[in-house]
Amino acid sequence: MLPLINLQLGWPSPSLFPTAQLLDGASTILHSQKKASEALIYGPDEGYAPLREHIAQWLSSIYITRGDAISSDRVCISNGASANLANILTKFTEPGYTRRIWMVEPCYFLACPVFTDAGFAGRLRGVPEDEEGLDIDFLRAALHELETEEEHPLQPIMKTDTARYPKLYKHVIYAVPTFANPSGKTMSLQRRLDLVRLAREFDALIVTDDVYDALRWPRDKQDDARSLPPAPPRIVDIDCMLSGGTQTSGFGNSVSNGSFSKIIAPGVRTGWAEAAPAFVEALSKVGATVSGGCPSHMSATFIYEMLVSGKLKAHIDETLIPTYRARYHALLRAVETHLVPLGFGMSSGKPYDSNAVTSSLSCVKNGHDRDLEDKNGHATPVSKLVSGGYFTYITIPTSLAVSVDELAALALTKYNLKFAFGAMMTVEGDNSSKQRAAHSYGNGIRLCWAWHTNEELEEGVRRLAGLVMEVNAGQYS
Repeated sequence: MLPLINLQLGWPSPSLFPTAQLLDGASTILHSQKKASEALIYGPDEGYAPLREHIAQWLSSIYITRGDAISSDRVCISNGASANLANILTKFTEPGYTRRIWMVEPCYFLACPVFTDAGFAGRLRGVPEDEEGLDIDFLRAALHELETEEEHPLQPIMKTDTARYPKLYKHVIYAVPTFANPSGKTMSLQRRLDLVRLAREFDALIVTDDVYDALRWPRDKQDDARSLPPAPPRIVDIDCMLSGGTQTSGFGNSVSNGSFSKIIAPGVRTGWAEAAPAFVEALSKVGATVSGGCPSHMSATFIYEMLVSGKLKAHIDETLIPTYRARYHALLRAVETHLVPLGFGMSSGKPYDSNAVTSSLSCVKNGHDRDLEDKNGHATPVSKLVSGGYFTYITIPTSLAVSVDELAALALTKYNLKFAFGAMMTVEGDNSSKQRAAHSYGNGIRLCWAWHTNEELEEGVRRLAGLVMEVNAGQYS
């Protein structure tokens, strides 16, 4: 039996975990009576204050933001992006008021149960994705159609205590804007701007999983990763820019869901949320936190030591990015060599360029949010293309005699090869999402380069190519 190659697994490699750096941080905390006392108590609701401050500084250094530094009152500590998504729904949604959950498709399918558990079974809806990200025109039309319907809440509104629930949103829009899971696409700046405006118009909260943003490198193998400009603004940055700067009141229409799972290790169970200060304060007051203190408090203190010492940045720059960059190129080289000649397609969307984004943002800061082209109507020339994240999405040949789910089953039984495929990426409970999958993204395969070595990635692609040639030869008809 061939050894398993699991290109479905979207996990970081254990060989890359910064165990020594975590140990140093833990030792610094636990060998100090004062620091240990602060680490082992329940912890403040908003999270360990030194970590909040340094996360704000770190985010200010890696993103194109609104021109001033992110303040720590925009940050609270969570126990990871998935758990924090549940907390966001607990505090800011109500199944008797919140109409729909809108999810970009192909979707991160493991998010669907989080929404279902929050009481939104049957109200998840898919929004197609084009080369620039979420299809704004589709979403706008769907929202307008819903607005014209006679609305009957599915159940009584229970969250009437405005002190405990100071803001409920009518809709939730969930997306992974940068290096999306599963498609690998990055939402364009114009699309981010349009999405924020749409959210404001329809009282929607945009929840973005911004967990891959720091794992980025020049697409050209010859370019020096150290020369890469800052990451593009997140949705939460755009929301703030369009409000004229750092928000001091109001809840905004976006929250950035961050996590250390992809850049340290999932087991630390620590993440953060960034949003308007009022939003962050309310989020930190969910019942479980008020009762038990900040989630993941001790791990947060260890991570703070990694961050303040510069060891986290060094780990990202010197270990993660070089390794993932090499694996990314190994996987793409294998796909181009072995699968593209067999009729497979490959796209990570329209590439974004950080230099072009930087020059365009002056328009946003001056309030001309739609003026993102030069006076001749041409987009800013591309100067440096960027890749990153964990995933790429490929499409199977239209002439293949088996469906993609049948291909996945054969790959596992015949070649001990596993990968995620399109039917897994439909939005739970949305029949129209299944119908769109049958004619578009459903014929795709998500491949992850994070878990396996370069050699294993190439071997996995070779196995898939061998299987496809056997299918074409009629061996499994």
